[in-house]
Amino acid sequence: MLEIGILHESELSFYHRGMTAQPIPARLEALRAAMARAGVAAVVVPTADPHLSEYLPPRWQAREWLSGFTGSSGTLVVTATGGGLWTDSRYFSQAEQELAGSGLPLMRLNVAHTPEHVGWLVDQLGPGDVVAAAGDSLAVSGAESLASRLGATGATLRTDLDLPAAIWSERPGRPHAPVFVHAAPFAAVDRADKLRHVRTAMRRAGATHHLLSSLDDIAWLTNLRGADVEYNPVFLAHFLLDDDKATLFIDAAKVPTEVKRELTADGIALADYGTTASAIAALPDDAVLLIDAGRVVVSILEGLPATVRQIRAPHPSTAQKARKTTEELDHIRDVMRRDGAALAHAFRRIEAGVAAGEPLSELDVDTIVREARAAQTGFIGESFSTIAAYQANGALPHYRATEEHFSPLAAKGLLLIDSGGQYLGGTTDITRVLALGPVTDEQRRDSTLVLKGMIGLSRARFPKGASGPQLDALARAPLWAAGMDFGHGTGHGVGYFLNVHEGPHSIRPPRGGVGLVPLETGMITSIEPGLYKPGRYGIRHENLAVVTQADSTEFGDFFAFETLTLCPFDRRGLEPRLLEPSERAWLDDYHATVRAALSPLLDGADREWLEWHCAPL
Repeated sequence: MLEIGILHESELSFYHRGMTAQPIPARLEALRAAMARAGVAAVVVPTADPHLSEYLPPRWQAREWLSGFTGSSGTLVVTATGGGLWTDSRYFSQAEQELAGSGLPLMRLNVAHTPEHVGWLVDQLGPGDVVAAAGDSLAVSGAESLASRLGATGATLRTDLDLPAAIWSERPGRPHAPVFVHAAPFAAVDRADKLRHVRTAMRRAGATHHLLSSLDDIAWLTNLRGADVEYNPVFLAHFLLDDDKATLFIDAAKVPTEVKRELTADGIALADYGTTASAIAALPDDAVLLIDAGRVVVSILEGLPATVRQIRAPHPSTAQKARKTTEELDHIRDVMRRDGAALAHAFRRIEAGVAAGEPLSELDVDTIVREARAAQTGFIGESFSTIAAYQANGALPHYRATEEHFSPLAAKGLLLIDSGGQYLGGTTDITRVLALGPVTDEQRRDSTLVLKGMIGLSRARFPKGASGPQLDALARAPLWAAGMDFGHGTGHGVGYFLNVHEGPHSIRPPRGGVGLVPLETGMITSIEPGLYKPGRYGIRHENLAVVTQADSTEFGDFFAFETLTLCPFDRRGLEPRLLEPSERAWLDDYHATVRAALSPLLDGADREWLEWHCAPL
């Protein structure tokens, strides 16, 4: 049962929660009027900010403000008479609901006969047409690709026009949360050593300067953290490095005096956030600039002297950041124990409340889980917005309950909970599916097939040099055998008290060479196969695991996964007869590990809950 609050369900798509109450169609009308005045045929609005972040500060949520679509991924295209919102399969159902009444059609990415947004746009344009896209939200590589495609039709791209900003009268300002030091013992490598490593890589590449705009790279490199971006402990800044100097472009008021002293001692000067492009324009004529063209926005490089040579390659810090040190992994394992204890308490509380007939809803699940984590030492905040999805809502992979749109819980069916925490010693991300009462045979079968996929990948051994796309099928094979599949990736990297989604590695189906980064020891990945049946239910099982050295043979080094997450699976939603003996053994061994790790941290009803859920099958 869906409960709607202040607004009727039919009205939700016309308004954007948390901002002005101007209807979405009126915003689009205002944008089209601005386009007409500027002589622009189309506007492209990506989901991006000047740092190409996944989670955006409110100031750069223009795509959401214009369309009403709240998903974390998507591109809006607006023409004089039409347009559309492009997003992937994770958000199809959500986007259909949120775009209703806006006049914007949903364009389903990676679906047969649906063109990607650039191809669609090219078909709408002719010679002399102008397309506008804000240069502070468009990657260098993306801008060059778009300009090339448009140029083939005689159209041109302008990145100096930010028309959505021109009509957004109540646009939020930049966030100004203070930064703080991520100090020992949690920061296992000091910033001076990290700077030396990056400079060595910079010289090896033949560069004299290196520009960073990605916030997690900057936070990692400087051993600083902040709170400018919801759920991610990062801060707005750019970073320019040369052979003996470094400049952090940041609002100076955000940096406490003692932190400024630390940075100065390590050779890092501060400059105003807004002067980054000017500093790039002032580079020496013979400079050689190392950038990742997919992670730097085009507006920063607009004044780059023509004589400055560019070297385009991944940030050296990205790969080093992904390989956790032994000390970092020790802290992460400790965090996993505390996170698991918090979830044992939260899940027991949810199950007991539902069984007792308490009027709990998905919103209460969010609160209970957050409060349980907040009681743990070193907890800073959530690593993303909790997905508490009951029954049919679970079929929306990135569902989020709100005050306007949530479901009450009942003593039946499945509750999917995908949640995570930010701790000084690490970042967590876990999904479990609770059986709140009777479940169908179909639900048990599907949940077990998804679990079989997780087990298959979790116990995999693979040669050094293997990448995520080579392993992805291991998690899908049980579903494929039953004629089913899921539309999202199987695994993503996870930061160390940083972003819950971290590159450069991932586990997903092969896609034009994307993601072919070899897995290396120390890399953390999620393992999260799922299955979604719209209008009925969704299932996803997720653990975090770290790549470890398994053995060496005459054929080379072989790696394996060590599961880090510590929380039992709900056997009431499984069909054990579908598990092979080796799979049952894996699950029993995992539950024995969970019980041994968490029991000392629990007592009373929480420990009884753990003992029951961790008993052998």
